[in-house]
Amino acid sequence: MKSIVFIFLQIIVLMTVGCKQKKESSTSVAKSEHKFATDAVTCHSSIPKRFATATQGDTIQPSGKVFSKEGMVKVVGGSFMMGGDNDQAVEDEYPKHKVTVNAFYMDKYEVTNGQFRKFVEATHYKTVAERVPDWNELKKQLPPGTEKPAPETFVPASLVFTPPKSAVDLNDYSSWWSWVPGADWRHPSGPTSNIKGKDNYPVTQVCWDDAKAYATWAGKRLPTEAEWEWAARGGLSNAIYPWGNESIGEGKPRANFWQGHFPNLNTKTDGFYGTSPVGSFLPNGYGIYDIAGNVWEWCEDWYGNDYYKEIKNGAINPTGPSKSFDPDDPYTPKKVARGGSFMCNDSYCSGYRVARRMKSSKDSGMSNMGFRCVAQE
Repeated sequence: MKSIVFIFLQIIVLMTVGCKQKKESSTSVAKSEHKFATDAVTCHSSIPKRFATATQGDTIQPSGKVFSKEGMVKVVGGSFMMGGDNDQAVEDEYPKHKVTVNAFYMDKYEVTNGQFRKFVEATHYKTVAERVPDWNELKKQLPPGTEKPAPETFVPASLVFTPPKSAVDLNDYSSWWSWVPGADWRHPSGPTSNIKGKDNYPVTQVCWDDAKAYATWAGKRLPTEAEWEWAARGGLSNAIYPWGNESIGEGKPRANFWQGHFPNLNTKTDGFYGTSPVGSFLPNGYGIYDIAGNVWEWCEDWYGNDYYKEIKNGAINPTGPSKSFDPDDPYTPKKVARGGSFMCNDSYCSGYRVARRMKSSKDSGMSNMGFRCVAQE
């Protein structure tokens, strides 16, 4: 399916459906018989994007402090088979390939509202969602000849999850995403919302640029996609989830995900409708919390749909392709995000699988997007 232009609240926002709806009986990858998931509906690719925004003058310098190991865990180095583990896997998760990573430290928890507030207070940083979109940047991500939207559409805004009251076509994500002026990290659902009393919740409505700025200030960095997956696996070999192979819907809730019918009915079996306080569920084998569910987490790497094929013979400390390419949205460079969110379930999105890859334009913040940091020894 080619890119489609959606209208959100009478504000023109260009988004990419990116759902390939080809029904194939099987696909051969790396001479294997693996059959890719052929669902047209998947949060892996059905992610909207915001207007591009200029970032001049917002370069953040390191704070000068040596990064603190407080709140971090050491992830030992090692080798593993990176990529899809079950029949929910999609094409860009294959072929599985051997990857070796060096030891590093990773935040136990996703970066919280309280932590992000300290960063903003120290640097006076303004997130992308708080800035006026820049047409000169936006048009670089669009097909040639795209008309400029009306001037009144260029206001600070972000993408907000707005669940419908009844079942909708899951191919049309404009049914549950809205472009909301005034939505930002302090007001994640719009200008009348706030984060009072939620300092220990993951910060959201932060784009990749915002996450990168925070990490730089903290003397840390964003994890590579390989580091993230190695850490998420928690020492388990070829397991589907951070806790093993038991389905996410079996037994005691292991992560914050969507129970019920997405996107209109969440039964809150896990105790939460939206995001949850960090550390609400048991950690994985490395002592890392919320590595599955709650919010998607930005990684350092550019997204490339064929990158795993490029390194199919193995790689040491891979850092992703030199530039991004997504055939479903060829004009928009994208970064990788991992881990799934509170909006994921098996009927729509199995983002909590350790091998699941997600992609989004680096200037896009959303209700279910956050991050955590890493650092070298």
